[in-house]
Formats: sequence, structure tokens, C-alpha cells
Amino acid sequence: MPELPDVTVYLETVGARLIGQRLRRVALRSPFVLRSVDPPLDAVAGQIVRGLRRIGKRIVIECGPDLFLVIHLMIAGRLRWRAAGAAVGLGPKLVLAVFECDHGALYFTEAGTQKRASLTVVRGEAALQAIDRGGLEPLGASAEAFHAALQRENHTLKRALTDPRLFSGIGNAYSDEILHAARLSPLKLTRALTAAEAATLHAATQTTLLDWIGRLRARAGGQVPEKVTAFHDDMAVHGRFGQPCPVCASPVQRIVYATNECNYCARCQTGGRLLADRSLSRLLKDDWPRSIDDVT
Repeated sequence: MPELPDVTVYLETVGARLIGQRLRRVALRSPFVLRSVDPPLDAVAGQIVRGLRRIGKRIVIECGPDLFLVIHLMIAGRLRWRAAGAAVGLGPKLVLAVFECDHGALYFTEAGTQKRASLTVVRGEAALQAIDRGGLEPLGASAEAFHAALQRENHTLKRALTDPRLFSGIGNAYSDEILHAARLSPLKLTRALTAAEAATLHAATQTTLLDWIGRLRARAGGQVPEKVTAFHDDMAVHGRFGQPCPVCASPVQRIVYATNECNYCARCQTGGRLLADRSLSRLLKDDWPRSIDDVT
């Protein structure tokens, strides 16, 4: 799922093409993507795009003074720009909706068959803010506010960072990278953090997110990115199970749960201790390795 750095680059590159332009219409290609009926989708036709913003992992297109299009990309949703007259080059089953203006069109696509991505039309700031889960904006938060948000509930750090009620825009991928940068275990409980550890995590969160915004911005080169993914070769641990940690060269470990996994470096983050994978540790029982030294 595109997270804060990916959405930020979308806002910059899509905004450069849409802001100030008249939105001629939004053409639905999949009726299931639209999750609202009032205001009607036709209400945005002819409106001038005034701005784009982010709410959590959602992209908001401001159409006119009081009308908003809210795009939730979920896991497989993506945005693609095509200039007027350019070949579209997208399979018809991939396209959910097309946002048309005079000099081009923004294509809202989704790969796969699950169709979780959504488009919602909202009228008024109050209705728009009702969508917000209330999480703290990590790049604008002070160390004190960040620590207070962590301590609202006693969860693991992994769960806390990805909880949209606590922090806005952080998901599975960048939480792995943040925790590796902070040298903290993903399973450490938030209320067990020392003040120094909380300050380190705050700094690692801001540094990691800003670093990846910069990297993704440079790769996009001013274009709406065609390939948005949660996996990058230059990530430290996310999606790199079994590959060497860039700091200590130990193999990256993982915990698998539901449809996600948590990646971490045992030597850098847990003092060499391997965290128990629910399914494998139950299967192996006493044969489950306890230390990174047992697998290297």
C-alpha cells in the first residue's frame, strides 16, 4: 500500500498537472470503485482543481470551494498520467476511473481482482475531516507529542507506528525501516520505552520518511511515477528476508502474520534474539532457533 512518502510524491507530481485545471469529468470504468452517492460524481464536472492534500494514506483532490474527491489506493491502486493525445497503454480491466482535463487525463488503476481501492465524493470540510482517523502527522510532530501518542495505548512498536489512530500515513514498509534505523525491536511495548528510546524513534521516523521522500522524488524526476511499490532494493530490511543487513551483514529476519510480515535485523534490533514466528515456532517448538548465531 502506498504510504506517506509515496503519497507525497503523488501529490507533488499529480498536483503539478491538475491544480488550476478544469476537470471536465470523471469517467467511471468500474462502478464498484465509487463509494458515495451524495454529492453525485457529476457535481465535479467543470470544477477547477484548487489543490491536493493527504489524509493518512488517502489522496484528496479539492474541486471548487467545497467539493472533494477522496482516493484510497489501498494495496494495488495506482495513479498514472497521460498527456492529451498520448497512447494510454493500460488494459481496460486495470482502469477504475479517468479524471479528464483539457491537456491530459489521470488514470486511477488497480491490479488484481480484489478491488479494494475506492473513490468517494465529499462535500464540506467537516465531512472530509470525518474520514481522518486522527493520527499524528509524524513529520510535523514534536518529540513530546510523538512520545505521548506512543503511550496512549500499550502496543508493540510495529503496531503503534502502523495504527492510523496514532500516526498518519505510516504502514508496513516504512515502519520496518524506521524501527531498523532506531535499532528497536518491533515487538517492544510502547509503554516500556525509555524517554531516550522514544526520542530516538521520533528522530528515526522523521529522518527515514524525509529520506525516502527525497529518494522517490528524485526517481520520479517530476513525472507521475509509473512504478510505486513497497519493495526497494536499497531498503534496509523491508522485503529483504535472508539478505544481509546493510549495517552488520547478518541475514534479515521476519515474523509472518496474516497477510503481512515484519522484517528486522536481530543483531541490530533485538540483541541477537530471534523473534518467534507464530506458525513456525509452534511447528518447530524446541527446535526453534533462539539467537541469530544459531542461523548464521
